[in-house]
Amino acid sequence: MTSSYLIKGVSVLGGDRTDLLIRDGVVADGGGTADETIDADGLVALPGLVDLHTHLREPGREDAETVETGSRAAALGGYTAVFAMANTSPVADTAGVVEQVWRLGREAGLVDVLPIGAVTVGLAGRQLAELGAMATSAAGVRIFSDDGHCVADPRLMRRALEYVKAFDGIIAQHAEEPRLTEGAQMHEGEVSTRLGLTGWPAVAEEAIIARDVLLAEHVGSRLHVCHVSTAGSVEVLRHAKARGVRVTAEVTPHHLLLTDELAASYDPVFKVNPPLRTASDVTALREALVEGVIDIVATDHAPHAVEDKECEWAYARPGMVGLETALPVVLSVLGEQWELIAERMSRAPARIAGLAGHGTDLSAGTPANLTLVDPSARRVVDPAGLASRSRNTPYAGTTLPGRIVATFLRGEPTVLDGKAVK
Repeated sequence: MTSSYLIKGVSVLGGDRTDLLIRDGVVADGGGTADETIDADGLVALPGLVDLHTHLREPGREDAETVETGSRAAALGGYTAVFAMANTSPVADTAGVVEQVWRLGREAGLVDVLPIGAVTVGLAGRQLAELGAMATSAAGVRIFSDDGHCVADPRLMRRALEYVKAFDGIIAQHAEEPRLTEGAQMHEGEVSTRLGLTGWPAVAEEAIIARDVLLAEHVGSRLHVCHVSTAGSVEVLRHAKARGVRVTAEVTPHHLLLTDELAASYDPVFKVNPPLRTASDVTALREALVEGVIDIVATDHAPHAVEDKECEWAYARPGMVGLETALPVVLSVLGEQWELIAERMSRAPARIAGLAGHGTDLSAGTPANLTLVDPSARRVVDPAGLASRSRNTPYAGTTLPGRIVATFLRGEPTVLDGKAVK
């Protein structure tokens, strides 16, 4: 196996051209020879991307995705680490299930797969899951979420925040007051009224975030807000951060780009939870991401089998695949702000999760977790060409900027010349 690579003429974070030498799994000091040389003229090097919100579906829905296929999609998207959500079947609410997911990730060897444990047993919202057992398992879980379901009971949410405080864990909340979204099909607003579809009001998200930042402040624990989607949520977060609440937040690529107007097509590929919002919400989310009120971009990669998406809008499962298109979408939104992109898609998510070895600057002695991007390339998204087992991308036929040329995990390539190595 090749153990050293010389990446010649690469631009680290958009800076001057330089040579990067990778040897024995780390970025080596200075130039020199290597077993293999990569001509990186015109390419930009970023620390490997880290996704705090990925659905890998295994165990239970291997028809939609597996840890291996999802890992391959992640590597092709420039990721070196992903956090796998707990809504599998069985639910990842015990040490046994999170260790299974963790081991499957190690066997695939394409990205580091870190399981997220459920907050409540079976995601049912009635009693706490085995948080301590998952934290002390081989998987070392530190983030817990019932994503797809809100921890709606404030007493239970408080207990969860208190419990994880003992080991500096994080509760990642899917902010949705379920009594305000019953039967909801899309964002509540002008478009839903025109289409005659039951609306998902912005306040259903904002009310839970407001409640939870108060609980986190009271307990002194860490709260992470999943897939923020409204301008009102941004204001709640801004106020909480100004008070010093230990809250972080994420936004998805699709909420940075797409709006509720797309629901007028009745194409279920645009059905997602939380729903696509208005153009003014999109603007507020972009500004909050640049400002740092929203800390990170997370994909909420949500693969679904054909029968769960290619059906009537009302019966379709919500969700979109996103690992392979995340960086191009963010590039289309932010432009070539490489330092900001590295912070929001690599450093900050690794820092929030306490994930050592990822999100580090590409300097001598650091683990060689990195991705090489060709910013001049343009790609027409072809669902059939995705590595994910599912094809529910909202960008089919769309031209997006940027191409992932290579990804390295601890010095070993998982992607070369835009193709998965394994």
